[in-house]
Amino acid sequence: MRRATTLFSTLLVAAMLAGPGALAPAFAQNPIQADGVNPMGARPTADSVNEEFLFKQKDTITGRVSIPDGKSAYLIQPQGREYREFREGWLPWIGALAILGMVAALGVFFLFRGRILMEHSQESGKKILRFNAFERFTHWMTATCFIVLSLSGLNYIFGKRLLMPLIGPEAFGAIAQWAKYSHVYLAWPFMLGVAFMFVVWVRDNIPNKIDWAWIKAGGGFIGKGHPHAGRFNAGQKGVFWMVAGFGAAMSVTGLMMLFPFALADINGMQLMQVIHSVIGIVFIAGILAHIYIGTLGMEGAYDAMGSGKVDLAWARAHHDLWVEQEQARTASGPQLNRPAKGHPAPAE
Repeated sequence: MRRATTLFSTLLVAAMLAGPGALAPAFAQNPIQADGVNPMGARPTADSVNEEFLFKQKDTITGRVSIPDGKSAYLIQPQGREYREFREGWLPWIGALAILGMVAALGVFFLFRGRILMEHSQESGKKILRFNAFERFTHWMTATCFIVLSLSGLNYIFGKRLLMPLIGPEAFGAIAQWAKYSHVYLAWPFMLGVAFMFVVWVRDNIPNKIDWAWIKAGGGFIGKGHPHAGRFNAGQKGVFWMVAGFGAAMSVTGLMMLFPFALADINGMQLMQVIHSVIGIVFIAGILAHIYIGTLGMEGAYDAMGSGKVDLAWARAHHDLWVEQEQARTASGPQLNRPAKGHPAPAE
């Protein structure tokens, strides 16, 4: 009898468990009703953390850290997505269009205009001092640093796209590391050189009405003849102010990146990189035109920064007002020299 009672109790409990109560576990695992609300009145999907909503409320999403460097608490920095899009998407296209576009423009100009040849006269064969030793040292120090800085900067933009597939990741990593070192350390003599050039040449690069006449006449690049010009013509003054302005901007933004977070937060650092890279690209494109004119584009122009002395006929053709000033400083003309084997001689 006791065994029958126990069996009956067991069957009764099993029947109760097999009834509506058996659905309770399944319902507990998925408590959402047809209206999207669970029995407790909560909305798990709607009430969960919304990343985009947080982005709209704060510039950054941070956590808590116990170490002194508070910047390590940044978990997500939404502006970083915009910077990454610029760095990986827009910047390479801007750089390629600006630099390759300048090279193409100079090539077309050379095909149609050709090299500007030196005009010979009875004054040909005599030399006049155009730049002294300190001026040439300043120019070449700054120019050498600029070339290395440009190449290392272009490696930052195009290296992993163009160079790494050719030489492999190991060699590219070594080159990129040395490029970084050169960029950091050669920035200092470059900044010093820009400061020297500004102090030495700013007096001769103040724009005036003669420059406007030079521009309207095409600077000697269009048509025949050469418009009047002082020690620096309007084109050279443009290069000077480009170097001074862009050099200052590159120096400021570069220092901000050399000493990160000293004066700017993470957003400011990203902005400095954008400004630095865009100005650097335009700077390189402008200097390419300057190099072209000083070498292939114009005969006799390189001598000014090579030996420091230029042909008197060339100087009178391109910088006639400056020649008159130099010769007027002293009747004996001590700056004029004969190029042959002899020693310096006064102008005739």
